[in-house]
Amino acid sequence: MMGRWRLVGVLSFLVAAMTAGLIISHGGDVDGMRVAIRATARTSLVLFVMAFTASALAELLPSAATRWQRRNRRYLGVSFAVSHFIHLGVIVALASVDRVLFWQLTNIATIVLAGSAYLFIAAMAATSFDRTAAWLGPRKWRLLHLVGGWYIWISFAIAVGKRVPLDRFYWPMAALVLVAAIVRLLAMLRRNRRQAAISAP
Repeated sequence: MMGRWRLVGVLSFLVAAMTAGLIISHGGDVDGMRVAIRATARTSLVLFVMAFTASALAELLPSAATRWQRRNRRYLGVSFAVSHFIHLGVIVALASVDRVLFWQLTNIATIVLAGSAYLFIAAMAATSFDRTAAWLGPRKWRLLHLVGGWYIWISFAIAVGKRVPLDRFYWPMAALVLVAAIVRLLAMLRRNRRQAAISAP
């Protein structure tokens, strides 16, 4: 168990070090913050997709890698939360340094959508510990993580999708978001078919 939480520590340290390095290398200016925001958005997306698809991939494509991914789903999810809160921290720093640029890059609708996603991220991270998960109960825990996971997926889909026409760099990110949903839906369809076959007379 401690070894798995060490994974969270290592991943969180790497994201934090990358963020600090990018900002420092640009002299701590606005350009450095924007580069760090884009970089942490990518690390957050990769970690989210790994946690979001862990069980589905282990079911659809069983292997040592996907079984490792499923065993460490909780820790990948917490690492995603850390990465995305670092991402938020840099956004807040940018807003404090250049408010005009901040409002050129975002709007109220985006803030509401992203803010709601952060509430889910915080709640899901807080219930990723044995004691808090037991306090919430298995039924409510599953509902929170199901609804929260899909809401976060939607927020990524919107954030990445609206940038695809502007920059080809976002095409691989959009493909990753799409593949994550397809994997989850295929696994759900497979489970439903299996359950129907078992219950059939």
